[in-house]
Amino acid sequence: MSTTPPRRPHAEELQKARWRKSSYSGGANDCVEIADLGAYAAVRDSKDIDLSPVILSRSALDDLLGHYTDGETRVG
Repeated sequence: MSTTPPRRPHAEELQKARWRKSSYSGGANDCVEIADLGAYAAVRDSKDIDLSPVILSRSALDDLLGHYTDGETRVG
């Protein structure tokens, strides 16, 4: 079993990624978008898609989403 982490996505992969918005966005351009990149996920601001997205491991994204879906919205 390899302990080497998967390679982070390249810029070309981010450009070709399938970005999705939450169904709760209501059609407005005021939310975040997410792209599944295998071992990673990318999150970007839907108002300015030219900004660099945040790249998270899948486990970090799962932890973040779990934090909010459990009703824990405070940080720290």
